Amino acid sequence: MHARAYRRAKAHRIYTHFTQGVKKKSITYETIIGILVALIFGLIAALLAIFYLDASFKVSALLGIIALLVTLWTNKALPLGVVSLLPIILFPSFGILDTKSATANYANPIVYLFLGGFMLATATEKIGLHKVIASKFLGLFPKTPKGIISALGLAACVLGTALSNSTTAILLLPIALSVSQDYALKMRFLLAVAFGASISGITTPIGSPPNLIFLGYLEELGLEGISFTTWIFMMTPLTCLMLCAMIYILSYKVGESELELDSFEHVELTSAHKRLLFFIVVLLVLLFINSPIKPFYNGLGLNENVILLAFGLLMFVPKIGFLDWDDSKSIPYELIFLFGAGFCIAAAFSQSELGGVFEGYFKNFEHLPFFIFLFLACICAMIATSFLSTTALIAILLPIIYTATQSFLSGNEPTMTMLAITICASFSFMIPISTPPNAIVFAKGNIKTWDMVRLGFLLSVVGIVLIPLFAFVYWRWFLG
Repeated sequence: MHARAYRRAKAHRIYTHFTQGVKKKSITYETIIGILVALIFGLIAALLAIFYLDASFKVSALLGIIALLVTLWTNKALPLGVVSLLPIILFPSFGILDTKSATANYANPIVYLFLGGFMLATATEKIGLHKVIASKFLGLFPKTPKGIISALGLAACVLGTALSNSTTAILLLPIALSVSQDYALKMRFLLAVAFGASISGITTPIGSPPNLIFLGYLEELGLEGISFTTWIFMMTPLTCLMLCAMIYILSYKVGESELELDSFEHVELTSAHKRLLFFIVVLLVLLFINSPIKPFYNGLGLNENVILLAFGLLMFVPKIGFLDWDDSKSIPYELIFLFGAGFCIAAAFSQSELGGVFEGYFKNFEHLPFFIFLFLACICAMIATSFLSTTALIAILLPIIYTATQSFLSGNEPTMTMLAITICASFSFMIPISTPPNAIVFAKGNIKTWDMVRLGFLLSVVGIVLIPLFAFVYWRWFLG
């Protein structure tokens, strides 16, 4: 008996060792293949830039590196954080940026807005406040997958009227993760948070950084701005239509079976919940009164990034907050590297001759009717968000568009075009790096890239159709 047991144990050890070895080899092969594919795409992009765009070595190297990074982000051959740090090595190596300029982008002030939001979200999850919030919104809809998707989308739109789209996604993320462990459903709930947060970001000027960049650029050019209330009237119908489209796309063929939501039904509001809710309400009020409502009110002039980081750090204060330093380990720091990579690419764009390539590209469409030009410009903006974060994209693209279209656009058409592209950038739902909400749920929810691409593509198509229509038919009356 002992000999038989010994032989069985030995056979089990051999089998385990063999299967682990096969698994390790499989992972190694997948990694090598993924890296090789990324290198091939990078080389192809660089060669196309040289032969078809007649680009310089610096511009060709930049386009090749961007293709390499996007491929590695997509196939996950290397960890997200590792790929996001590669620009620090690659850009100085090819003379695109010096090391100091490259690393400075990873300390961009917007990074600290995300960090403060993550701290608040961690506190929310630790004390279970997300379950209280979930019970309120989920109680408004049936306990079906479609009902939960609708509840998460509505919650995102409500929170997005005062918070940035990234903070909205951070606060709703724990709720989406808690409802179901089935991947097919959890994936759709997480995408409802990401897509809903991006949609809500257009509703007010403070909903997303591109909105503020656009308004700031109008002021810099001396053009007539858009007041806070006018912006809301312009964007609310589009927000509602996009929310309905998102609910339909994400709930298509998911079934009507009821889900067990017992963990949300008997949640009691504790003193800790009330204390954190107080902090969140104070934060919302402060962010609202801090934002300018021109020409009636200039705001407090405080930096939103500093405000959110201050409230995040407040969560670590004993007797007041809810976190200790060990809780900070759950913050996905790889996302900070991802955003830093986006800003680093933006800096490389601005310091290269690539802007001239874009300017010449837009001039090719000067003889087209304005609506067709607007439609094509929106498509270009969505494609560009596959390579850049929305904030970086708008900061680079608005000056290029305004300069390139001066010769053939007149009246309010330049403003309308820049506004359409600004909103279109927030509606890029396909790629994890495209928008902060996409990156947040992609990293924390372990969503497969293809799932985000296929569902995000459908919603992006809806956005591409609606935005030019709204700009051409509805927004033009507000822009004068």
